[in-house]
Amino acid sequence: MQSLINQLLPGAVRTVKVAGFDGADVLVQLVDAEGEEAEFARIPRHEASMRRMEHPSELFEIGQEINAEEIGRWREGQLHLSARACEIPALRSFLLAFERGQVVAGTVSAVHNFGVFVHVDGEPDGLCTGFIRVPDLTWGWINNPSEAVEAGQRITAEVIIAETRSGQVTLPLKALQEDPLIRFADQVGRVLTRPITKIVPFGVFVQLAPDVVGFLHLSELTDRPVGTPDQLVDEGQLITVWVAEVDLQLHRVRLGAAGGADRT
Repeated sequence: MQSLINQLLPGAVRTVKVAGFDGADVLVQLVDAEGEEAEFARIPRHEASMRRMEHPSELFEIGQEINAEEIGRWREGQLHLSARACEIPALRSFLLAFERGQVVAGTVSAVHNFGVFVHVDGEPDGLCTGFIRVPDLTWGWINNPSEAVEAGQRITAEVIIAETRSGQVTLPLKALQEDPLIRFADQVGRVLTRPITKIVPFGVFVQLAPDVVGFLHLSELTDRPVGTPDQLVDEGQLITVWVAEVDLQLHRVRLGAAGGADRT
């Protein structure tokens, strides 16, 4: 995770002059290098602008000077840049002010099956800068993000990263909620009878406590060869299991069948 975050952190801003186009990429020459031969660099098409366009030539002219953010070096060391990261100065300034772990407030703008958009307080007018991934909404099991939040709802969340290239702040809503597994960790070894919440081809998920779900592998259900667990059990059915492991780092609970031989 930290390696991915490091790749998304804002790079240095360079002043460049548009030199031409290579397909849908923009070729530029650095003009802010003092006493050095100006280096040529590339702005990939998807890094040219946040606006929709058929070709970057709709937005840039040869000889035009623009600011662009360093991304890295590819293609035998050629420098790649992002113009979209500097396209809206007010947005860039807003995003650069965030620090990881900072708590922010906002209003839910829209709820989709892939995540939630949030109007973060203080963002530039006309923009929506916050985004919450579905796994970051709640520690509990949900089938749809609408079970956790709704449009218009006020929330507070913690910043993971603010990305100048995407123009978004990634917010985990559940980071400000206590991880329920912390209190459940002392349940290792206990035998519990609880309902099956979901059946998948390789096992079943069992609701152990509020916002705590454990996984029981198919091999624990029977010694007989079966295709899928739904040949043996049904969703909602009570099943007796024992808590084999609570992994706080991976945030998962491994279960064993009650009376099973292997409890190591």
